[in-house]
Amino acid sequence: MIEMSIIKAHCRIDPEAVENDELLNIFNRAAWRYVETWTRRKLYTLNTDPGFDTDENRLLFDDDIRTAMLLLIGHWFENREAVSTAGAAATLPLAVEALLQPYKIYGV
Repeated sequence: MIEMSIIKAHCRIDPEAVENDELLNIFNRAAWRYVETWTRRKLYTLNTDPGFDTDENRLLFDDDIRTAMLLLIGHWFENREAVSTAGAAATLPLAVEALLQPYKIYGV
C-alpha cells in the first residue's frame, strides 16, 4: 500500500488534514485490487513476502505500479460519482493503462 503522506502530496491535501483519511485508505485498497484485477497478477510489496518465490505470475510493487495507483486514487478523489452532471463523464487517466499494460497477463 502507499503511505498516506504520499497520497496526500499527490492529491494536494494538507498533510495535517485528517477528514479524508478514511476515504483515501479505501481508495488505496481499491487501487491495489484494481491493479491485481487488471493485470491478472498478485501484487507483492516486497520480494521477501510469503508466496513471492513460488508465484509464477507475481508482480512486485514498483514505481510504475505506485504511480498508476496514485493516478487512480487522485482520479477517484476528484471524481467521486460514476456519472458527471457537469458535462462529459470522467474516465480513468490514460496513463494508468499505459503504466500497467506491460505487466498485464493476457488470456488465450
